[in-house]
Amino acid sequence: MKPSNLHATPVTGAREFAYSDRDFRRVRELIHRHAGISLAPGKRDMVYSRLSRRLRALGIPNFREYLRLLEAEPERELQSFINALTTNLTAFFREPHHFQRLEKELQLHASGRTQLLWTCAASTGEEAYSMAITACEAWESTSPPVRILATDIDTQVLATAGRGIYPIERVADLDPALLRRYFLRGTGSQAGFCRVRPELQRLVEFRPMNLLQPSYDAGHGLLALFCRNVMIYFDKPTQRSIIARLAAHLAPEGMLYTGHSENYLHADDLIVPAGRTLYRRAPAPGAAG
Repeated sequence: MKPSNLHATPVTGAREFAYSDRDFRRVRELIHRHAGISLAPGKRDMVYSRLSRRLRALGIPNFREYLRLLEAEPERELQSFINALTTNLTAFFREPHHFQRLEKELQLHASGRTQLLWTCAASTGEEAYSMAITACEAWESTSPPVRILATDIDTQVLATAGRGIYPIERVADLDPALLRRYFLRGTGSQAGFCRVRPELQRLVEFRPMNLLQPSYDAGHGLLALFCRNVMIYFDKPTQRSIIARLAAHLAPEGMLYTGHSENYLHADDLIVPAGRTLYRRAPAPGAAG
């Protein structure tokens, strides 16, 4: 084979879109600025894979032009950029000890008032609906005195959450009694899917929210605030500022439920341990006890 033919042969693994180190650095800067997410240097290929879909959809030939569009017309593309780069890994009753504790807390603090609960990284809704089922079980009623706010920065996953329709395999591990009480099995064209019952959906409000916002419209006096496996994507200063804002929404007896791989030693003046991956708001300086 002649050398000229060697040069003409396509390189295995050649990229569809031009993508430089400078492009990757710019992506990292933009996602940190707008969503607080700190992308590790090793995420270069992941970024290419996820954003290539946007370039393809928009008919843009390279990352340089895509980033130029993103900065020139953020109102057009920024939300899709954020949606593409956020990670949404969730399941019904993930980390089940949290829901066991939530049920006890709901029963312990049962009163005449409606209890406020919030999941601030709701993803496709499984966590919020698990909280709602837990409340129903605690009160043995499908209309318990709770209100659940479920927020996420990713608008696409919130749309899925609001529909409350899931492939049947997503609920395959649930207790059959819970399945009968809280889900409707699809038939005909909906075979293979299930839907959360309307009574459960009425307990949850899904709403977009960016945790980098300077304040949160989430109510105060929360009995439970789920913020699990979110902080691992933020650097320590960003974590601390978010924790300070979140903690301000907790009731004195309220609990922050966190992910198993998250550590908050750098924020021990804001929140204090209250169990396995559980925290309460730290006492005010000088407070007794």
